[in-house]
Amino acid sequence: MKKLFGSIDFKWPRLLAFAVIAGVYTGVMAMLPAARDTSFADISISFEWWILFGILIIVNSKTPWDSALKCFAFFLISQPLAYLVQVPFSSLGWGIFGYYRNWIVWTLLTIPMGFVGYYMRKNKWWSLTILLPMMAFVGFHYAGFLREAYSFFPNHLLSALFCAATVILYPLYIFREKKLKTAGLVFGVLILLAATVFALASGRQVYSTTVLISGSSQGAEFDDTYTAYLEDPSYGDVRIEYEEGIECFIVNADLTRTGKTKLILESPDGERSVFSLRIYRDSYRIEKITGP
Repeated sequence: MKKLFGSIDFKWPRLLAFAVIAGVYTGVMAMLPAARDTSFADISISFEWWILFGILIIVNSKTPWDSALKCFAFFLISQPLAYLVQVPFSSLGWGIFGYYRNWIVWTLLTIPMGFVGYYMRKNKWWSLTILLPMMAFVGFHYAGFLREAYSFFPNHLLSALFCAATVILYPLYIFREKKLKTAGLVFGVLILLAATVFALASGRQVYSTTVLISGSSQGAEFDDTYTAYLEDPSYGDVRIEYEEGIECFIVNADLTRTGKTKLILESPDGERSVFSLRIYRDSYRIEKITGP
């Protein structure tokens, strides 16, 4: 671990290869169906891994400008490449680069951040003030992932654990001065405690949506005399309601897990219509599998 934080010879060819690998991996995880709603896809939508990559480049650089230019080059290559990998497979085609606009700003900011970040290696009291914002930012991600794992377990649990681990490890392995290590560890623990309290106090998240409309293309006709329920109630709750805006009955759902279950509509005389319901974090897919 100590070699990772200060003893890697990040020559330019190695840095460029690292950027290509990171970009390709990110692009693959972003579009891999098996990675959807998991920690493996988080690298494509959040910062925790990119903060680690940036810190590794910074602590293994020779000068402030070496750090700044290498951070800039790494992000300038890896981020567009992550979108380029997805172009042939995305329905948006080249339009997927619209998501890159925010990353352009972050890529430009890596120049001053890489330059200033280099001074963490000086092991002065102000070195900790440079690291603390990054630790707090990772702590913010930790809170989000922890709440997701608490709400849709085990989704994003690995990302929450990764964030917690790096918040603790950064000061222990970046600094050589014992007082800085101790102070950094104390701040890290406080950040994680505050983030944990915030995440748990915020309560569980629920995906609320309409999963079925009477008379829709799914072939279901129902009213408030019918009963709706999920085969596995651990996935959440469903109920039949009347929607004034479209003047028909609908099945609304409060979903608490991702995965696959069955939605069952039962008429007053006991006839059932069964639907396969695939639940994602913020979308779903429903198909009728039996007739009434």
